[in-house]
Amino acid sequence: MATSLEAALRETPKQRRIRRLKKAGLNLVFAAMAYAMIVGAARLLHRRVLYQPPEDAPAELPEGATLLTAKAADGVLVNALEFSAPKATRTIVHFHGNAETAEANAFLAREMKKRGFSMVLVEYRGYGRSRGTSPNEEGLYLDAAAILDVLAARGVGPDKTVLWGQSLGTGVAAEMANRGRGARLALVAPFTSTVAMASRVVPFLPARLVMADRFDTLSKAPSIAAPTLVVHGDIDDVIPFEQGEEVSRTLPHGTFVKVPEGRHDNLYKSMSVIAALASHAGS
Repeated sequence: MATSLEAALRETPKQRRIRRLKKAGLNLVFAAMAYAMIVGAARLLHRRVLYQPPEDAPAELPEGATLLTAKAADGVLVNALEFSAPKATRTIVHFHGNAETAEANAFLAREMKKRGFSMVLVEYRGYGRSRGTSPNEEGLYLDAAAILDVLAARGVGPDKTVLWGQSLGTGVAAEMANRGRGARLALVAPFTSTVAMASRVVPFLPARLVMADRFDTLSKAPSIAAPTLVVHGDIDDVIPFEQGEEVSRTLPHGTFVKVPEGRHDNLYKSMSVIAALASHAGS
């Protein structure tokens, strides 16, 4: 120890600077390695955070619903709940939000059925009756396309289809609209992208490197030709109100509905919101 102290005392100012620079450089290397490991782990685990399917087992079919099944292009079995209205001229295809299943929106289907619309509630892989396969962005698109293909084979093509997305489902609905799969589009509490959401929640991580599943609605919006109704609560505590506004501004045919005192979970309690969505679907 004395020898080390003596050596340190004998150091010239230049040698001392070099030693300190080397130590700082090593610390930076170790810090960069640790940060890279954190980013890599986040990349591997981000889907577990992004997708939050409820753990409860599916209940019996809701009253008035029939089970619609299809096979996605990758072989995964897709389920949906269908509520058919006699003489319906349009069918609403609904894509649910995170932490819920299709049947959580059965009340919406009944409301729309009263207004003369048939409604299909799509269930994503990994959720509810479609458990067994882990969800990912491309998989959700395949699920949506599979149900739309079944409807098209029955004669319910894009001209008779209204695409309606809620929260996570807005990313799916926007993609289907971008592919020309519907005559109308409704986005309820949309985000601009999951990259933007991740940047907001964990600003210390490079979201563009972490998020493999991006649901980049904002970049697709200028290409969406369908008239679109965007609904967002002004006190949404999950997805910022400003993101809904930005999506609406970017859409060529976007109409924005601000819901006063609207949170992420209470928008459908307002009958004026239900009425606006029904009016848009039938326009």
